Amino acid sequence: MAKKIVCDGNEAAAWGAALAKPDMVAVYPITPQSGVAETVAGFIADGELDADLLDVEGEHSVMSVLQGGALAGARTFTATCGQGLAFMFEPYWRTPNLRLPIVLCIVCRDGITPQCVWGGQQDAMTVKECGWIQLYCENNQEITDTVVMAYRIAEHPDVMLPVNVCFDGNFLSYAAEPIEVVDQPIVDKFLGPKTPEKINWHVALDPLRPMGVDPLTGMTGPGGQAFAKYRKGHCLGMQNALKVIEDAHKDWKKLTGHDFSPLIEEYQMKDAEYAIMVIGSMTGAGKDAVDVARSKGKKVGLLKIKTFRPFPVKALQKGVAKIKALGVVDRSVNYGWNCGPLYQEVLAGTAKMKQRPEVISFIGGLAGTDITIDHMLDAIDTVGQAAKGKVVEETIWMNEKF
Repeated sequence: MAKKIVCDGNEAAAWGAALAKPDMVAVYPITPQSGVAETVAGFIADGELDADLLDVEGEHSVMSVLQGGALAGARTFTATCGQGLAFMFEPYWRTPNLRLPIVLCIVCRDGITPQCVWGGQQDAMTVKECGWIQLYCENNQEITDTVVMAYRIAEHPDVMLPVNVCFDGNFLSYAAEPIEVVDQPIVDKFLGPKTPEKINWHVALDPLRPMGVDPLTGMTGPGGQAFAKYRKGHCLGMQNALKVIEDAHKDWKKLTGHDFSPLIEEYQMKDAEYAIMVIGSMTGAGKDAVDVARSKGKKVGLLKIKTFRPFPVKALQKGVAKIKALGVVDRSVNYGWNCGPLYQEVLAGTAKMKQRPEVISFIGGLAGTDITIDHMLDAIDTVGQAAKGKVVEETIWMNEKF
């Protein structure tokens, strides 16, 4: 029977992992992710989770040993953030190219320097082009459920790619709220039988089926055909993931009643003339601000990004098709373009639309600072002016205003 508990986001992630019954867990604590490592280790120590816990010397080794476990057919789990993710980078980059369905929670943390151990999405956004699927969570219930769904997505034979479940450090990692922990038989039914053949149909090592892993392929065949084949297949797996993500969310809702939009959530968009776009834990403030603005007669809506990689271009285009202006709120920066990375994705995703909205970049919530309802209301006012024809060319830094 499902049970209701009050826990922070780190514990919520650990519950999701435990429900998925990984065979191998390797973690190395780092703020603000440490609670995930501690809680999963506690589950194993108390006999609540039957898994091998790898005690390694750092994040580089964390991902390296999980690669070995995944190649042997094990279901695996880990979590990291910030400088830990940076230290993990070499094997992190290699994991999706090996098509290993590892699930890794990024408890999003801003970058250094200046010295910072607080929330921000710079770490996850920095590795967005490494070939991992990235799913962003709004609250603790979504964290638990998305970790479970991540295994269904990663292990699908049309995908076979690792998944990042991303949630904001501080704002979710340390914030306690009620969640419902789904009954174990429901999760078992949702994920299906856990066998090496299902989890790693293309790589699970078998003495009776010897194979080479990661051979030198760059110049194999005329014009590097083998290497290009790998890259093309990887891109295809990412695009296949869009439907698999939708199907996983649909089936999860049928079994549990828990309803989360798989790609992009539309809020108050039915008659909206303009909108704001949000990602992660800022969504609550955004929805509240939209409700306040609606009470004053403003026809504004909200779009929430759940799936960031692969980027849901068609869902985006559907969501913005009837609005005149869109304000995109980022919790990280794109240094090359002096804007937010989600804003840049929206520009690319709407580039081929015959009629596209005016798009404005907002950056806020860096280094653990709050994005308040007042910040969102100010953004809504700016976007409303843009919908009337006012040109806004510069990126707006929200925390400079309050």
